[in-house]
Amino acid sequence: MVGAEIGTISRVFYNRLFRAVPSLRDTFNRTNQANGAQQRALADSVAAFASLLVTHAPTDIDPIMERIAAKHASLGVQAAHYGIVRTHLFAAIAEVLGDAITPQVAVAWHEVYTLMANSLVEQETELYRRAGVAPGDIWRRVVVTEHEYDGAHAATFHLRSVDGRPLPAFLPGQYISVRVALPDGSEQIRQYTVFPGRTSGEWAVTVKRVPGGLVSPVLCDGLGVDDHLLVSPPFGSVVDRGSEPLLLASAGVGVTMTIAALRDMQSRGDGRSVDVVHVDRTPYEQPHRTELAILVDSLPDARLHVRYTEYDEIRSDGRTPLSGLTIPGDARTYVCGPITFMRAIRSDLVASGVSPGSIHFEAFAPGSWFGLEAPPVSVD
Repeated sequence: MVGAEIGTISRVFYNRLFRAVPSLRDTFNRTNQANGAQQRALADSVAAFASLLVTHAPTDIDPIMERIAAKHASLGVQAAHYGIVRTHLFAAIAEVLGDAITPQVAVAWHEVYTLMANSLVEQETELYRRAGVAPGDIWRRVVVTEHEYDGAHAATFHLRSVDGRPLPAFLPGQYISVRVALPDGSEQIRQYTVFPGRTSGEWAVTVKRVPGGLVSPVLCDGLGVDDHLLVSPPFGSVVDRGSEPLLLASAGVGVTMTIAALRDMQSRGDGRSVDVVHVDRTPYEQPHRTELAILVDSLPDARLHVRYTEYDEIRSDGRTPLSGLTIPGDARTYVCGPITFMRAIRSDLVASGVSPGSIHFEAFAPGSWFGLEAPPVSVD
């Protein structure tokens, strides 16, 4: 009953939450609030957690909870927030379902929420501990040392700490949050894959300018050298450092995860086999085009496969970005790009016999933790 109405409940919930605690509005992506993606993400997460709890072993839930916990940590979510959410979520359930909520149903859903919240709080507390910060106290000020336009629609920013000390180390595939003040006085937070800057102890991020976006134009066109920026510690999933073959697949600005992984391999003298697949519209629009080729050439067993055309056009004649590649059965695959691209890559890999468990994604869209089933949304 609650599951069937969770989409409506989530919409009512967010309206209630923002009326009661307006300061939380800036924590959520306003673009995704406007197009309904954030509401769908909440509905998907609660319903999927309840379903997994009933039908699967707890280990099946763990990777999903880990991804959500990392995203929450990158936003500064604290344990107290779960109490606020509980109050307004269950008020929304009562408003939508009324007398249909029996005491037994209410108790069952309170238990689901409590288990989910406790799991996330525990993991987020550990993430904060590893990052060396108090829970929720994630923001630090950095200064922009370089701003370079990178491809037709992106800009790369090199960052160092204000006091000159090295920024914290990170692992390939992790991301940082960037907190941006908007012209209307509000703030928004976005996540970007972090990769090494020009010198040791510095970070770099690449931002794609989204037409009509709230954040990316402010960064790409308004942030200059010596400007300050608020950022979080690195969080998120990590590209494996094992010995199995790698497949790194990206589209557009998703190439930054590949850049981070290849730089890590180069610095460690990692000679494992790696295939790098990248899709972009044109060479002119491809971020990190020269660096990607140089990195691949520097590794002893690496191959680069670049497709310069829109993905829909590739599929229209039967080809895919993976056409012509032989993917080893034990390969570890990491995919970063638009949701539609990642879904298609996953479909092609599974169809070719690759284990779904060896395919890893990095997606900043809400709800993309659940099998990449969420519709495409803006990540401007």
